[in-house]
Amino acid sequence: MSTTTMNPRTIRLLNGAIVPTLLSMAWPNILVMLAQAATGLIETWFLSRLGSDALAGMALVFPGFMMMQMLSAGAMGGGISSAIARALGGRRRDEANALVLHALIINALLGLLFAALFLIFGRSLYSAMGGQGGSLAAAMLYSNVVFSGNIVVWLMNALASTIRGTGNMLVPSLAICFGVVLLIPLSPLLIFGYGPIPGFGIVGGGMAVIGTNLLVMAVLAWYLLCGKALVRPVLARLRWPLFADILRVGAVGAVSTLQTSLTIGLTTALVGSAGGPDAVAGFGTGSRLEYLLVPMVFGLGAPMVALVGTNIGAGQRDRALRIALTGGALAFALTETIGLTAAIWPQAWLGLYGHDPAMLATGEAYLRTVGPVYGFFGLGLSLYFASQGAGRLFWPLFAGLIRMTIAVGGGWAAFHLTGSLQAAFWALAAALVVYGTTLATAIRAGVWFRSKV
Repeated sequence: MSTTTMNPRTIRLLNGAIVPTLLSMAWPNILVMLAQAATGLIETWFLSRLGSDALAGMALVFPGFMMMQMLSAGAMGGGISSAIARALGGRRRDEANALVLHALIINALLGLLFAALFLIFGRSLYSAMGGQGGSLAAAMLYSNVVFSGNIVVWLMNALASTIRGTGNMLVPSLAICFGVVLLIPLSPLLIFGYGPIPGFGIVGGGMAVIGTNLLVMAVLAWYLLCGKALVRPVLARLRWPLFADILRVGAVGAVSTLQTSLTIGLTTALVGSAGGPDAVAGFGTGSRLEYLLVPMVFGLGAPMVALVGTNIGAGQRDRALRIALTGGALAFALTETIGLTAAIWPQAWLGLYGHDPAMLATGEAYLRTVGPVYGFFGLGLSLYFASQGAGRLFWPLFAGLIRMTIAVGGGWAAFHLTGSLQAAFWALAAALVVYGTTLATAIRAGVWFRSKV
């Protein structure tokens, strides 16, 4: 295919050596995602100084808020990046520009919808997950703040995903790094106060998160409006085919994301019913590491969306498949290393957040059992992002459904048969292995190019 009229960045996506191109695009994302992960840990550490109720309360809210991040950046964000990448790969520049407005409208509406759901039904949800007394009160304080500003998170991720769809990973990463650097001092300042600035407790942590997201959103909007990106927002006529191009990838991806969050949420409810708030704190702290793998894999996954999407748009199917399998292998190595480290030294992680015996016992059992198979989670998640680029999400959805069935159904059955949470954790581990291997086997067999889903 002639590339004489293409932007050099697009030419590189189509012709560059896979591993160097993927790693050069991924390192800014991985760096910023590690910084974000570290910041999340720091904020959790600060909130843990407020007591076990605050720690348990944040453990209750974290799955829902992380779900918003995954939906807006990973699911709908992947749909946005995929649509723009395919348009640019097919030399449809005007269409790529028009997609920006459509992306912002979709994410704004979804951000408002999910905010309303959590603000109205949050208490019932956290109660069902095992929240009670002080932990439930803390959860509601934090939840009401972060979900009141939920639309900011969705719009920020829409802008970042737009830029990533052009193959530019550096600018969104630098903008998010700016927010990370600001959040590190702002979070303890608003939680504990200093001088004339009062401490807001757990509410302050939520205020810091939303405030920094707002600033990052402003930076990304400025970059697009100044015309520095390959695409820019235009007041185009709204067209259903452009909404559909984003939604047919993003909506299915959202179901996959909801599966992941529902799996953790239902397992948290199981732990809460079996061991109470201290066990919830332990499991929440342990499983938080699994959630933190998501932004790390996203560091590789976002370039895979752009690379696969651009190559699919240009008709280079074999190259797109090689990119997916190469990225999957890299993600497996990264997440397996983290999981094995946590399994060998669980106290190094858990001890950062508390020393309650029940909390430590539950968290250690989880990490020693599930940590050694984290690589399969990274493998499956990276191939989910690659499937977004291909615009083919049936198999990630199917593999996620199998995972949820084994983890939740098998976990509940194992616990009720044995009376031991350890048996439930074995079900979680088995679910991750099946998830990763199922998706890798299907994609390697070429289902992208045989399925119409």
